[in-house]
Amino acid sequence: MTPSYWRWSAGVQLARLPATMAPLAFTLLATAITGSYRLGGVLMSVFVVAGLLGSIPAGRLLDRIGPSRGLRLLLMSSAAGFTALLTVSDGPLVLALVVIPGAIEGGLNGGFRTLLAGTVPDGQLPRAVAVDAMILEGVLIAGPILVSLLGMGGSLLPLAGMAAACVLSTLLVPSREHRRTARADRPALPIRAALPWLACQFAIGHLLSTIEVAPLPLVERLGAPAALAGLVIAVLSGSSIVGSALYAWRGSRLKPGLFLGGFVLGGVTVAADLGWPGLIAGAMLIGLSVGPLVTTASVAMQRLLPEGRRAEGFSVSFAVQGAGFALGSLAVGVLPLWLAPLLGSVSSAAAFALLKLVKKEKDEGVSAVRPQLGTGAPAATGGQQNRDRRR
Repeated sequence: MTPSYWRWSAGVQLARLPATMAPLAFTLLATAITGSYRLGGVLMSVFVVAGLLGSIPAGRLLDRIGPSRGLRLLLMSSAAGFTALLTVSDGPLVLALVVIPGAIEGGLNGGFRTLLAGTVPDGQLPRAVAVDAMILEGVLIAGPILVSLLGMGGSLLPLAGMAAACVLSTLLVPSREHRRTARADRPALPIRAALPWLACQFAIGHLLSTIEVAPLPLVERLGAPAALAGLVIAVLSGSSIVGSALYAWRGSRLKPGLFLGGFVLGGVTVAADLGWPGLIAGAMLIGLSVGPLVTTASVAMQRLLPEGRRAEGFSVSFAVQGAGFALGSLAVGVLPLWLAPLLGSVSSAAAFALLKLVKKEKDEGVSAVRPQLGTGAPAATGGQQNRDRRR
């Protein structure tokens, strides 16, 4: 990977860090304000919902003013929002202020992902996304640890750390700007063509969050002590890193159906209550499939999205994945334990069916055009052929 990629990677990891710190940081803030942790859960819910609602407007803003310029604006605004939280102690006001960085968070991933297209050569894109998926696992682990360390100095210090991460990320935003598109010239998002890949993103969030939220009840179902719940997360995260590494090394030619199959089989195995072997094997299958599926879907989305709307398109993709995370978390809370991972497998199977359906329609369209080439119909002119290729 080139030095420009590692600069991009450092910037995006710093931009992601506040979101991974938020659950524990908000809990510490809530306890300091009210004496109870319960407000922390409400703060996190507001943060997530604001991110889902703000992702598309933030993506549109980035496309309008340019991803680099827009990311700097959003990151500094997010830093200001976290800084403002340091100065208030009123519950309702805290809830209102959380909306600011929450809504901004929805557009950051889309903006950085848009800049990746100009940071690495096209042929290295799958490997770059796979490596990023590996590093992301480390950020997910580092966030809560950093909050724990900063929390030793006071309940507000983690918020200061979140603001500092946004400022540092601003300094690392690549300066290369993409071509901006006038509002009247903005092409339509290819939602129909992108639907199977959006379904993959939803399935990733749905099944992954089901396993990440439910390790405690899963080990308790086996009669094991609660302390072993961390083992499930360790297997899931470790397998995800291994899967991304293998894909970056040799797996770029593998089909997405293989990884969706791993999701389906992994979810069914976890749901079946096959003891420790079933739980560990299911978590491993899901983990090994996460990074490759994320990479495949991300690269496919980039191929489909017009340059003038990539930030918005990627923001939509991340919002869909976030909706899957929310549904998976909710399923664990309201459904029988065996049914929650099974529904995640259903989402994965539906994504697989959509991929096959769109491929079949595409193949039928190609086969319908081919017979016309030999029927004596007038050949297309050079200009018409070029227009056809662009389509």
